[in-house]
Amino acid sequence: MNKSIDVSAKTEEEAIALALKQLGKSRDEVSIAIVERAKSGFLGIGGTKAIIRVSYESDEAEETAPAAKEAKSETPSKPEKSESKKPAAPASGDVAARTEAFINGLLQHMNIKADIEITAAKDGGLNVTLSGEGMGAVIGRRGETLDAIQHLANYSINRGIEERTRINVDAEDYRSKREDALVHLAEKMAAKAIKYHRSMALEPMNSYERHIIHAALQDYEGVSTASTGTGTNRRVVISCEKPQNTDRKQAREWS
Repeated sequence: MNKSIDVSAKTEEEAIALALKQLGKSRDEVSIAIVERAKSGFLGIGGTKAIIRVSYESDEAEETAPAAKEAKSETPSKPEKSESKKPAAPASGDVAARTEAFINGLLQHMNIKADIEITAAKDGGLNVTLSGEGMGAVIGRRGETLDAIQHLANYSINRGIEERTRINVDAEDYRSKREDALVHLAEKMAAKAIKYHRSMALEPMNSYERHIIHAALQDYEGVSTASTGTGTNRRVVISCEKPQNTDRKQAREWS
């Protein structure tokens, strides 16, 4: 006798896994149809869950199997108990799926098509790499749009979760190229500061870029670095130092 059940979850794969677990069957033993695909919404708002329909053949032996499993143990299984408790932080696979869905939805609202590759970062976070046409619009001026996408992704995915996952978003290897360019700029301006015995002020930068400049010149003999200004006008100043002060430690900052 053919039977079917409808199951909903955040993603299609999650709904399928939940249905198979509920039926105690493998994927080869059932037929799966997607009733409604999951929608991430915009900025994590207005999303809908996926709904799938699982059809399977049933007989009396299969109908009595769940009852036999319940009679085998007097206590409910641990997964059933945990369902009534406060949900734990999502598994990395779930975080990756939600991150991909969020960024994909965000890019759709920007009318940009991109290939999204998500890999595990060394610090336990996620590295999101975007590629395709129109990446200039994704990166923006000095990476400002890319930074905004990364900020929104971190806010949306980690909202309401105790154990946060750091999400790093890059496009066409922009961040690596930008870091190399900043290191080269820092060394060039440090050489000028020493040559002309004057302080060299760089263009305004965000906290991460200023940190790269400070770190690049940390052991550069004859110069010191400091940040000046406020808000979006905060910048690094590279100053020439007298020889007797070369044993000093240069300032480094993140904000």
